Amino acid sequence: MLELNKWFFVQLFNFLLLFVLLYYILFKPLLCHLARREDHIKGSLNSAKTMDKEKETLLHQTELKLSETRSKAGAIFEELSKKGLAIQKETVDLAKKDAAEINRKAKEDIGAEAKKAKEALRKDVEVLSKVIVEKMVGV
Repeated sequence: MLELNKWFFVQLFNFLLLFVLLYYILFKPLLCHLARREDHIKGSLNSAKTMDKEKETLLHQTELKLSETRSKAGAIFEELSKKGLAIQKETVDLAKKDAAEINRKAKEDIGAEAKKAKEALRKDVEVLSKVIVEKMVGV
């Protein structure tokens, strides 16, 4: 059973004194440290959330720029393809014109050579005819 004598009050006083001392020396600094730690963790979490939002924003902006750049590159490719086809057509047309000119000149040269050959043959035929007539007639 519990007796209420002087030692009880001394022990009660010691307990309360020890409790108060431990509160100010141990519990209060520990609770302050834990509160600061909790604030630091909350701040870190908020900072991480902010960085995640910034990352998402930057990623979205990068994707937009990338798609914009791809569309510009596609347009440039199409434009250069059209220019290349135009240059190719122009070159082919020029080559056709040159070939037609060369063909025309060759036909003219062949015609001139044929005319010269006919003239030469006529002269040869006349000479041969005269020789044949002279041999037949015996002159």
